[in-house]
Amino acid sequence: MTGAAQPPQGTPIFGSLLVVDDNEMNRDLLSRRLKQQGHRVATARNGLEALERIGAEEFDLVLLDIMMPELDGYKVLERLRETGTLDQLPVIMISAVTEMESVVRCIEMGAIDYLPKPFNPVLLKARVGATLEKKRLRDKERLWAKSLERDLEIGREIQRSFLPEELPETAGWEIAARFQPARQVAGDFYDAFALGGGERVGLVVADVCDKGVGAALFMALFRSLLRAFAQQAFASRAGDDSSRLLSTVVSTNDYIARTHGAANMFATAFVAVLEPADGSLAWVNAGHEAPAVCGKAGVRMRLPPTGPALGMMPDMRFETRETRLAPGETLFAFTDGVTEAKDGSGRFYSEERLLALIAERAPSAPALLDRVEADVSAHSAGAERSDDITMLAVRRTG
Repeated sequence: MTGAAQPPQGTPIFGSLLVVDDNEMNRDLLSRRLKQQGHRVATARNGLEALERIGAEEFDLVLLDIMMPELDGYKVLERLRETGTLDQLPVIMISAVTEMESVVRCIEMGAIDYLPKPFNPVLLKARVGATLEKKRLRDKERLWAKSLERDLEIGREIQRSFLPEELPETAGWEIAARFQPARQVAGDFYDAFALGGGERVGLVVADVCDKGVGAALFMALFRSLLRAFAQQAFASRAGDDSSRLLSTVVSTNDYIARTHGAANMFATAFVAVLEPADGSLAWVNAGHEAPAVCGKAGVRMRLPPTGPALGMMPDMRFETRETRLAPGETLFAFTDGVTEAKDGSGRFYSEERLLALIAERAPSAPALLDRVEADVSAHSAGAERSDDITMLAVRRTG
């Protein structure tokens, strides 16, 4: 019965069955034989009564006659399909040999099998048993899928906790971010956090290779390592911003490559340190999409890769570079889920379209991200999202 413990393989399966037939003799005969086989049996005299019982009780199987008054078997199947009940409740049609065309129509409508009249006890037992076994396996799969979905939802909430609850607030600056996972869990992440007692701001946008749970686990690891190594490096006054940033990136790369090299997981990442006082920005681009610096004249410069993706091999060479954000300029960093968002025909959103959009002046960092988010959504409307979308905008307002 539905909800009961699953029987061992090879043992008879008993269920709660509903017999629907307007002929009292057929209904009683079939009910007795099913009860003799160990099933619990309820009956209905027509389709309307059958739908009422199905709505009020739980059944494992319905044996349904085709020709009935009030509501025939076709209409019952149609109602069950419309409500989604037919996806979980199997139906075996009861038919005379002369009704084969009607049986075929019912199978096309979603019935799982048929039983010819008069009822053969051996055939009846075999088909009912086989149908209940299939339902038991489907129910087990649904429970497993529901449990997996719940686990993934918990993972999603945990993963969200790795993203900053609040972005740093610094006088003369706006920092905004957007994060849209393609699945329950994502491989993208962004981060923005205070460094050196609040005198600096660490900035990260990264994309872990692959999708799903594995990428999500490494996302948490990359994020934690980058933040921890950065805070450790900037707690010391030794060295300038570039050298301390380089130490952060190298330490993260070497730890992943040496400790988790067998997993073959790596991440492209843009990692930067902003000095709000004068707008200076030290940065490393580890194989990531080149962020853009844009202002009144449009896109002024791109920040291209200065080293490979993080975690591929130990002892890789990375280069730090420096630039300065002038008043009114915005640093816009993103993952390839933006430019590779597809429309219904499979066409990419494209980097050209993105750069043209961010070249237009926006009143604020959040407004810029709202504009891009809306345009990407309009482009990919009706298409399944294939990759995570992450964006970070840092604007100097003064």
